[in-house]
Amino acid sequence: MALPLLPVELADPNQYQRAFTAIARGRADAAITLGDFVLTARQRIQIVELVLRHRLPAIYQGRGSVDVGGLMSYGPNLPALHRRAAVYVDKILKGAKPAHLPLERPTLFELVVNLKTAKALGLTLPPAMVVLADEVVR
Repeated sequence: MALPLLPVELADPNQYQRAFTAIARGRADAAITLGDFVLTARQRIQIVELVLRHRLPAIYQGRGSVDVGGLMSYGPNLPALHRRAAVYVDKILKGAKPAHLPLERPTLFELVVNLKTAKALGLTLPPAMVVLADEVVR
């Protein structure tokens, strides 16, 4: 089943309100945000507030948006990536040439669900997801 997409670019915080007006006009049922890792805390909060004001369930790329009230995120576990980066730094400091080190991809991903936001949006989560969410939500 194909889902219609309504791409909206949020490049400038001054454009956020106009972008969400376009989303409302397009009658979006949900939102997916990309680029979440590079957002500042202020931008992240502003986007989450607009998504919630429009009562849209949304999935974010990074856990930071869930920490400030977003519904859910799925992406690489950043502390695990940082630990792997430390291993690379150690190897380089011990004389390894960076060009000779293998390229690595994330291997640990996490799904984080904000149960308070789900309840506020009137969403009922499948029992298996609630168990998973209880384990990962702070």
